[in-house]
Amino acid sequence: MTAVTLVVKPVSQIQLAPGSAVTIPNVSWQEFESILQELGEHRSARVAYSKGTLEIMAPLPEHEKPKELISDIVKTLLRAMGRRYEPFGSTTFKREGTAGVEPDACFYIQNYQRMIGRRLEADDPPPDLAIETDVTSKTTLDAYRAIGVPEVWVYDRGRLNIYVLTDGIYLRSNTSPIFDEMPLVEIIPALVERAWQVGNLQALEEFEAMIAQERAN
Repeated sequence: MTAVTLVVKPVSQIQLAPGSAVTIPNVSWQEFESILQELGEHRSARVAYSKGTLEIMAPLPEHEKPKELISDIVKTLLRAMGRRYEPFGSTTFKREGTAGVEPDACFYIQNYQRMIGRRLEADDPPPDLAIETDVTSKTTLDAYRAIGVPEVWVYDRGRLNIYVLTDGIYLRSNTSPIFDEMPLVEIIPALVERAWQVGNLQALEEFEAMIAQERAN
């Protein structure tokens, strides 16, 4: 009988093609924490962990354009509304022993003042809005739900899906509770498409001009 030798390799040696993901089941919380430390902070891959399942995802290079544009749209709208905010980028958010996730971008709005000039700590509240610009899996949404992020936007293949946390589950919505008067599921895909034609800056300038015109009327 041939003996089977287990080969153990560091997770950091996994090579993922852009746009692909690997799922690893039966990962303990301690293992997840060790993997995060091994991967380090300066990496392109993103992770999501929920219910013992770990996903490591390699974003497509072209996901940077919609990520930056959608973040700028959020900032523009918040400024137009006179609301303050703190952006937290792709910080790793965790609920001890349960879940961990890294959004493409996120914003504190209700608790922005508490989060100014500080590093994330275990007892801090979740961000009010998280943004994903690739295919988002059930593991990722489960992680956001466990952490308690009130609103998640997922932009993928020219479509914006808005998920609102309601009674402990995410429901898809046509509107954002933060920007309840804006038809964002129509506006954002159109602006992203426009950005591919004229560049992010011009697309954002056109959007800002539209907002200013609406406020003037």
